[in-house]
Amino acid sequence: MNTRYSILLLRFAAAFGVVGAILGAHMAGAGSYAFRPVHAHILVVGWLSLFAWAVYYKVFQPSISGLAKVHVFSAIIGSVGLWVGMWLYMVKPLELPEAVLLIIYIGGGVTLLISYIVFFFMTLFDKGKA
Repeated sequence: MNTRYSILLLRFAAAFGVVGAILGAHMAGAGSYAFRPVHAHILVVGWLSLFAWAVYYKVFQPSISGLAKVHVFSAIIGSVGLWVGMWLYMVKPLELPEAVLLIIYIGGGVTLLISYIVFFFMTLFDKGKA
């Protein structure tokens, strides 16, 4: 199970890395840094955090499988929700109501925050082995 979580997180981290690099290349080529906050969150939250968690699941064997499942899926959903919501809210590529944009943006951020809190408790209370 842990290997499956590790691979899943690693694949999402790689996808975030590609998107972040493409977005960075686009900003450099266009000479505009309008996407800078989105670019930073894609790389820090998407690439770096998901990669670190993928390594955690590869190295450690958490014994709290239900908590691990909540962590992995809230991390993925929250990461995607945060950067998509941030992009929609800041760039406004679609004519969506402000309330919808905020729900996506804040919903993604809160879901990601839940994943960080769940991970914190896993590291505190889990008696899994390395």
